[in-house]
Amino acid sequence: MKKISVISFMVLIAIAGLLFIFGRSIWYPYYVNVVGQRSVLDVIEKYGVRAETSLAKEFDTAGMAYPPESVSFIAIKDTNALEVWAHIGEKSKLIKTYPIKAASGVLGPKLIEGDRQVPEGIYKILHFNPNSSYHLSMKLDYPNSFDLKHAKKEGRNEPGTNIFIHGKAVSIGCLAMGDPAIEELFTLVHRVGKANVEVIITPVDPSENELVKPIGYGDWVDELYQNITVKINEIRKT
Repeated sequence: MKKISVISFMVLIAIAGLLFIFGRSIWYPYYVNVVGQRSVLDVIEKYGVRAETSLAKEFDTAGMAYPPESVSFIAIKDTNALEVWAHIGEKSKLIKTYPIKAASGVLGPKLIEGDRQVPEGIYKILHFNPNSSYHLSMKLDYPNSFDLKHAKKEGRNEPGTNIFIHGKAVSIGCLAMGDPAIEELFTLVHRVGKANVEVIITPVDPSENELVKPIGYGDWVDELYQNITVKINEIRKT
C-alpha cells in the first residue's frame, strides 16, 4: 500500500508539473485576477533598467548607439534563432541573436486556425501584453493583408490569429523566447516604438539556403518567399 501511495503521489506531482508548464493559459488568468493586472509601465519599471543595461552593452559591442531609430527581428525557423538588427539612418547592425526556446509546427506558412504553425511573412507588432500567460508577450499582425488575401482566394475562412512573441518555452504557433529574452525584447520595442519595429519570419536563412515552396502549398508562397528574401537582404545590406 505504501508503495502504491508513493507512486500515486509521484504521478500527481508529474501531472501538476505538466499543468503548470503547459496549462498556463488555463490557470494564469485566474492568478492575474487574484494578484491584479499590471500595466506596460509596471513591466518597464520592473525589468527595464536591467534589460536596457544588457541591451546597451550589446549595442556598444556592435558599434551602434542605443536606442536605435528602428529595429528588425529576423526569426529563422529551421535554426530556432531570432536576430535583432538595429538601424540608424543608412547604418544597420546585427546586435544579438537569441535562441528561440520553442516554436511548434514545421517549415511552411500558417494556413488555418489550430494547425499549430508559426506563420511566415513580414509582420508588425500590434500591442504589448504585460499580463500574458507566458510572462510577457507582443502580438503580431498575423494575418496581415497578404495572408488574408490568399486565404480568401483559397477559401480558408479561419486562417488563425493570436500569434505572439512571448516568454517561457512552450509554443502552439508562437515564438517562445524564454523570460530573460522577452524582457529585453519587450523593453527594446517599448523604447523604439512598435511602429518602428518589423518582424520577418522565414523558414530558412536565405543567405544559406533558397526558400523553396513546400509541397501542397499554393503558388502565392513563391511570391511570399521572394518578398521575405528581398526584405532580409535589405536588412543585412547584401
